[in-house]
Amino acid sequence: MRTKSTIGQSIPRIDARDKVTGTALYSGDLSMPGMLHMKILFAGRPHARVVSIDTSKVETFPGVVAIFTAKDMPVNEYGLQRPDQPVLCGPALAPALTPGPSSKDRERGEGRDIVRFVGDQVAAVVAETEKAAEAAARLIVVEYEDLPVVTDAAAAMQAGSPLVHPELGDSNICVHDRIRKGDIEAGFAKADVIVESEYFTPVQEHAYLQPEAGLAYVDEEGLVTIKAGGQWTHTDRAQVAHALGLPEEQVRVIYPAIGGAFGGREDMSVQIVLGLAAWKLKRPVKIIWSRRESILGHGKRHPMRLRAKWGATKDGKLVAGESEIIADGGAYMYTTNKVLGNSTITSSGPYFIPNVKTDVYGVYTNNIPSAAFRGFGAPQALFMAEMQMSKLAEKLGMDPVEFRWRNALREGDTLNVGTPVPGPASVVQVIEAARDKFGWPDTRPPSPVTRPLSPVTPRGRGFACGFKNVGFSFGYQENSWARVELHGKDEIERAVAWHAGAEVGQGTHTVMVQMVAEAVGAPVDKVTLMTSDTVNMGNPGSASASRMTFMAGNALKGAGEAALAKWKAEERPAIAEYTYLGPKTTPFDKETGYAMPNFAYAYVAQAVEVEVDTETGFIKVLRVVSADDVGQAINPALVEGQIEGGVVQAQGYALLENFITKDGYVLTDQLSTYLIPTILDIPDAVEPVIVEVPDPIGPWGARGLGELPFLPLAPAIAAAVHDATGVWFDDFPLTPERVLRGLGKV
Repeated sequence: MRTKSTIGQSIPRIDARDKVTGTALYSGDLSMPGMLHMKILFAGRPHARVVSIDTSKVETFPGVVAIFTAKDMPVNEYGLQRPDQPVLCGPALAPALTPGPSSKDRERGEGRDIVRFVGDQVAAVVAETEKAAEAAARLIVVEYEDLPVVTDAAAAMQAGSPLVHPELGDSNICVHDRIRKGDIEAGFAKADVIVESEYFTPVQEHAYLQPEAGLAYVDEEGLVTIKAGGQWTHTDRAQVAHALGLPEEQVRVIYPAIGGAFGGREDMSVQIVLGLAAWKLKRPVKIIWSRRESILGHGKRHPMRLRAKWGATKDGKLVAGESEIIADGGAYMYTTNKVLGNSTITSSGPYFIPNVKTDVYGVYTNNIPSAAFRGFGAPQALFMAEMQMSKLAEKLGMDPVEFRWRNALREGDTLNVGTPVPGPASVVQVIEAARDKFGWPDTRPPSPVTRPLSPVTPRGRGFACGFKNVGFSFGYQENSWARVELHGKDEIERAVAWHAGAEVGQGTHTVMVQMVAEAVGAPVDKVTLMTSDTVNMGNPGSASASRMTFMAGNALKGAGEAALAKWKAEERPAIAEYTYLGPKTTPFDKETGYAMPNFAYAYVAQAVEVEVDTETGFIKVLRVVSADDVGQAINPALVEGQIEGGVVQAQGYALLENFITKDGYVLTDQLSTYLIPTILDIPDAVEPVIVEVPDPIGPWGARGLGELPFLPLAPAIAAAVHDATGVWFDDFPLTPERVLRGLGKV
């Protein structure tokens, strides 16, 4: 039996060998005898009515087995939060059968013949080969009636704007959250300094290595089985079953190896049409999207316009914060309502502000839908909050780190939603940890970077903080299921754990094995983990909201301890199931925003140093120190990897990734035009600082980490660029062109 704790040990990833040797099978690697291939026809236009679809040329094309259109969909709708998107856009019934809106069929299909963004799916071709499917799809003739296109979220809010979803009401506003805390006017009356600014945060593409792909078939039990990457097995199953008109028990979802997600796999892509084809044809069907199809076909980070007016006293205390956020939700809801709820909470930063007025709007447009992305609305809101903090500190003549320290949330302080911050509030600890590691004195020592200083390439330093909820919010009962089995005679020879949580590259399955080993007192090499299959596992919840370590850990801990108790009572094998239920939360009050929206938060602070080439506009990130409170590092090496990866991804957001659209059409639809960081772009040094302030309800004190290191980097870089150049940049990415314009060089 094991005597040494596995918690806090950097054991190797359990999936490392298979992934580096190529043994691990991703969705695109799967195959079966008799397998067919699918190609999807995208709309290729931002807003139009599908008048007719002519597939006659395809039906006789060599190798084609079937063509599916809207008329083949049993229930032509889906959506994670609101079923407002057709699976396949097009007329479902002949005109003679749809006499008017009173028809039940017409009501069910209203708006399903409308494409609302370029990546809407219109038809799916299934053929014996991928080449035949692709060639045949090009022969489909679709007649469109173009409709007015709306691409500016602020304009879309105005009365008289073309409606993206007239079937849902007379406004494009799909979300409105508000906060009214204290007396905002009285707060500003106490302010000695006030800063007003307007900010813009951009679209970001997830750019995961593995494009959308999958294989579907009907298994030996008659279940429609989908093997494709996702983030929540059971909601994938529910959405597929709904659209196919089947009971959930007749649909099975299995996750193969997943090549990244970052929130981009929360929403459906290929799963429903694959399931439809396999169910209808009773043969395996496979699809792999190209990179261009992936960029056009899945959601993006919400672009936002953010206006802020904040006030502080001369002794450096915040007294009032007013903000308005307008987010482009794109063509469909996806998770806009939840993302913007998080933007609302984080719009005041991790600081105590006694008087707050906030309005946050989500707006339908004909752009690619906006979706979950690492940070889930917090990076945008925190860019505004942290820029306001840096500008206020400058106006007060105060050190920006000291200013943040003075206003940091502490135990007993109320959040902007009016309720006390759930403990522990470790903002002060992460500020101090980042400050000390970076060496942030009022007078600066020489830079540790060895390149010579030059007036053409001034250097600057910046600091920013962030925070993020752990787990689902706003009244959802957080839950996660697990089962643990203990096998052996006199001692535990094998522990088998069952949990359906997704491994999307973050190392969660390795951490699960460590936590099971700890719970049952066995070595990690005695633990076998069974994962991600809806047919024999309960609901794990999503690999999102920085929740998986926290929720799965509590579930596996509960199941492991229950199984161990049976083992000690001489039950062989000892088997126990456990469903962890998190503390209850509450939704926003519709008028005031008052709520207890989350039961746990995690905190981060970052310090950066940059070098700005004032002749080319190129920004080099020299050094990043990221102090992240993880409660308890289950596997410190994985924590460090998450911090390093999050920083690099956030650097791409801040400096490189320039997603360009025009009139609803995407101009940067390849990785040759949408640039992400390479090895030559990353910082010279990323220095993780693991802060451990145990969470009393986290497993062994742990809390979520995945989103933290992304959150404050953009405003920290912007502050460093200002420190170097004297210029504030209120929008990004800080491409060379934007920097030169800001410096007055072009």
